[in-house]
Amino acid sequence: MPENSSTTDARDWDAAYSGTAPPPWDIGRPQPRFEVLARAGAFRGRILDCGCGTGEHALLVSAEGADALGIDLSERAVSQARAKAQSRGLPARFEVANALTFRAPEPFDVVLDCGVFHVFDDTDRATYVNTLRALIRPGGTLYLMCFSDREPGDWGPRRVSATELYDAFANGWRMDLAPSTMSVNPIEGRTEVQAWFAAVVRA
Repeated sequence: MPENSSTTDARDWDAAYSGTAPPPWDIGRPQPRFEVLARAGAFRGRILDCGCGTGEHALLVSAEGADALGIDLSERAVSQARAKAQSRGLPARFEVANALTFRAPEPFDVVLDCGVFHVFDDTDRATYVNTLRALIRPGGTLYLMCFSDREPGDWGPRRVSATELYDAFANGWRMDLAPSTMSVNPIEGRTEVQAWFAAVVRA
């Protein structure tokens, strides 16, 4: 993610997708943890991919037969996602939208968040959780992967602790949280960073 990026400034996010090399998080395939969920049949019904980037997770669930919608603040990323869907013959849809303010005419069964939660400051984080509550049906699930405070150093996006995640989803949610890793394009010779993976059910 662009360092210290504003969640409301699409120019920063477009810039991340305009270089000759993809940004660190855009690995050109789904994260392995989401592929495991797909094989287990976790993606059924109406699925929203928040901060979809170039669309790999929305395309993954679309290939599994789900009704998939991806949203992202970057027009460049959404354009690339639409091109991928067309080239793969998949019906996944993509829209330019802000995850903090997005609304839908009916709720989703599953929402995916891979690398979005950790870009928000404390105020936007609370807004985001409230938005998710409105987007997910009762009993629906949020699958969330974010940068972890177990990652050493101070480069990259904001690190998130387990306590912060439990606090954010304390009211009206049930969460199973586990340490994980997130695949990235090579950074200083590394292709994985420490992450949290959460399955969060709306009560």
